[in-house]
Amino acid sequence: MKKFLRILKWVGLVVALIVIGLIVAVYTLKDRTFETPAIVIKASTDSAVIARGKYLVYGPAHCAHCHTPNDKMSLVDEGQMVPMSGGRLFELPIGNIYTPNITSDKETGIGAKSDEEIARVMRYGVKTDGHALFPFMPFYDIAESDLLAIVSYLRTLEPVKNKVQDNTYNFMGNVVRAFIMKPEGMKTKDRPKILATVNPDSTTQYGEYLARYVANCVGCHTDRDLKTGEFTGPEFAGGFKLPGEGNMELTLVSPNITPDPETGVMYNWGEEMFIKRFRQGRTIKESPMPWGPFSRMSDLELKALYRYLKTVKPVKQDNGPTVVKTADLK
Repeated sequence: MKKFLRILKWVGLVVALIVIGLIVAVYTLKDRTFETPAIVIKASTDSAVIARGKYLVYGPAHCAHCHTPNDKMSLVDEGQMVPMSGGRLFELPIGNIYTPNITSDKETGIGAKSDEEIARVMRYGVKTDGHALFPFMPFYDIAESDLLAIVSYLRTLEPVKNKVQDNTYNFMGNVVRAFIMKPEGMKTKDRPKILATVNPDSTTQYGEYLARYVANCVGCHTDRDLKTGEFTGPEFAGGFKLPGEGNMELTLVSPNITPDPETGVMYNWGEEMFIKRFRQGRTIKESPMPWGPFSRMSDLELKALYRYLKTVKPVKQDNGPTVVKTADLK
């Protein structure tokens, strides 16, 4: 018995040391920084470039959907040019994430940041201070011309002084920051070649560009872990669970948009029906999908998106109802 107690004591001591070591490692590494390749970019004053940037920001790239306060979402849906002063709250399992002010205010916005610093955030998911961002934005592989357009348009925004609250992380969040979170744009060795420029058209190639690198269809219509942001399910097959917009009592489950004849929600949709659905905008009040910005996409781009989604690999996956009670998932 004494021998067993001694063994138990030593096991307890080892476990305690491991736990202490883990805690020390977490709080040492949670603020780690990253180096990224240099970016050479200079904002343009060309009106066509700026117009393209504005279209992306308030349309398919839906920047306005995330960088405006929660109580201004309805105005964004209506098509108003709401100042992107940040402060929108995302309550995640790892803590509370607040979107930054991206107006040109020099104290609380991006007015004091260089074009390269802004582009670095979009291309690699790394802030000015070197910290990695939670993978919300899909722009890591956006074409150089569209990156320039967005940066150029952001430079034209009127300054709005709005100091956004710092993100708050729980212990799990700090574990993710210490050991998992790293620059998204540097994660994969087989990332696609960055296009120098893109010309909007109705081809499946341009549709893929929108679905993967601009509108981020793949980001929400693929199941993923909300603690890390990592994908866990087949692409475009849905099943990703997100809190209801403005209603945490409901959870929205993204539908399967692959062309599976049994479980793909768009299998029987024609091109006109697809465009008509986008023009309708938000029909489920709590849907986190940026229906307002997407409803203003051009017919050309919606055709490209539809044609591409018809080519993705069919996946048989029934995700059940789109809206469920959060309590029923626990």
